[in-house]
Amino acid sequence: MDLGLQDARVVVTGGASNIGRGIVHGYAAEGSRVLICDIDGDQAEKVRAEALERGAAAAEVVAADLTVPGAADEAVGAAVDRWGGVDVLVNNAGWSVPGFIAADTDRDKWQRTVEVNFFTAIAATQAVLAPMKEQGHGSIVFVASEAAFGQIRQGVYGATKAAVVALARTTAREHGRHGIRSNIVCPGLVVPDGPEAVGAGSLWAVGQDNVFDRKQIDYLLKDTPLRRLTEAADVANAVLWLSSDRAARQMTGQLFSVSGGYTMP
Repeated sequence: MDLGLQDARVVVTGGASNIGRGIVHGYAAEGSRVLICDIDGDQAEKVRAEALERGAAAAEVVAADLTVPGAADEAVGAAVDRWGGVDVLVNNAGWSVPGFIAADTDRDKWQRTVEVNFFTAIAATQAVLAPMKEQGHGSIVFVASEAAFGQIRQGVYGATKAAVVALARTTAREHGRHGIRSNIVCPGLVVPDGPEAVGAGSLWAVGQDNVFDRKQIDYLLKDTPLRRLTEAADVANAVLWLSSDRAARQMTGQLFSVSGGYTMP
């Protein structure tokens, strides 16, 4: 199916590593123009080069910490300045350090989790609404998580992702009349597909053994009907489809689980 994303103006937050990198690759293959916003500027530049190799019409980088007030406005403003507007925003920036709820007592870590997963989504969404309203159309895809429905060792993280779901659906209700669609993708566990998929400065670079516990993986697979882990490309395919006004023009406020059937919300 031709998704009609050739030359689409796309902003991807957290676009340099793991899921975000896969999403950027997906838009590049469609010939979109992609702005990669990530705290890890070096990794973002690598992904920019990969995007151009894969067919992106243009690729730009804004190295920024979106938890800083005003940073999201600057990132979206850079896309508007370069391309005259934004057709798609993918709210993908995220961070997780697992912990059992009874032992996860680090308040500073809670705050950081809220800021990275939820504040950035609010800020980027607010930044993109004005240009999308002015042009009369736009698509926002929020990357939440199956942890939003309750998952072992993911209590605080899952709570922030549940908040993202509510934010996305409120955005859909409030701005559908402006031609703006808002949908959610909830990935299952996505293990990076190689060392090149995560930059040293990425928020994901906290140690694979910590984030991707082998026992947790085995536990998830046992209850996953398809008996396989989700890959970044699986998430990207869902994000691209939802962002396409051609393929998903009547879809808004909807949630898609991309988890091999582990969750069926």
